Amino acid sequence: MGTITSASTLFPHELSLEMFNKVKGHSSLAKLSQSEGVPFSGTDIFVFSMDGEAAIVGEGDEKPANEADWSPVSMVPIKVVYQHRVTSEFMKMSNEKRLPYLNAFSDGFAKKIARAFDICAIHGVNPKTNTESTIIGNNCFDKSVTATVTYNASTPDDNIDSAVSPIQAAENDVTGIIMSPAFGSALGSMKMADSHAPMYPEFRFGSNPGNFGGMKADINSTVSFGSSLDRAIVGDFANAFRWGYAEDVTFEIIEFGDPDGQGDLKRKNQVCFRSEAFIGWAILDASSFARIVATNP
Repeated sequence: MGTITSASTLFPHELSLEMFNKVKGHSSLAKLSQSEGVPFSGTDIFVFSMDGEAAIVGEGDEKPANEADWSPVSMVPIKVVYQHRVTSEFMKMSNEKRLPYLNAFSDGFAKKIARAFDICAIHGVNPKTNTESTIIGNNCFDKSVTATVTYNASTPDDNIDSAVSPIQAAENDVTGIIMSPAFGSALGSMKMADSHAPMYPEFRFGSNPGNFGGMKADINSTVSFGSSLDRAIVGDFANAFRWGYAEDVTFEIIEFGDPDGQGDLKRKNQVCFRSEAFIGWAILDASSFARIVATNP
């Protein structure tokens, strides 16, 4: 796919009222967790914990002290951008002819930012380069979540049981699981020992049923993005993870300058479509999650 769309490939002689959008992508984290507004300066979420249990006190006895703690977790938005050049003939088109292209770009960016959100928050990498991001730092599942289970393609359901164990041992809840396509396929391939009937038929043929064992579930290639060995993440997405936008997604058409390092727009007779958003997230309690990880690609 080119970094510049020329007039010969972009603009038909007759207006086409329909356009097939090939862009795919969604955010599993957004589907399984809660969102809230994030100011540009970021925000601190205070995690409150009470250790120990309540005490019975007899008449005339002293009341014992108990422990409690407030620990701040910062949620700072980062900028995510996607831009693409087209020939400047686009600006001479009527609004009616522009609309399908603008709608396709906006819809595509919404999917790209959703996918980027997962990739950033799970792996801590820049989605464009698949390299570690210093901006994200340790604010990602791969670095924050230390509880791991070794993936076994023949018994993925046992892997889930093993992943749930340390979470419950820490007295935390399990509300959801995010799976890679390979993990979902492994569940769909399991068969009963006696009848050889599918054990989890809802996962066969690439299906994404939306739930598993009473918890929310989603299948997404973002889990195993790039060379990651992650195959599934289990935990309390509903309560122990937060995310949000600092503002609405913006879209602009840039007609001047060199916004992407490919040369002056006017000199090249081009304009640049740009969409960007500020998105932040926070893992409030890493002990509320566990990762199922393969030992080799």
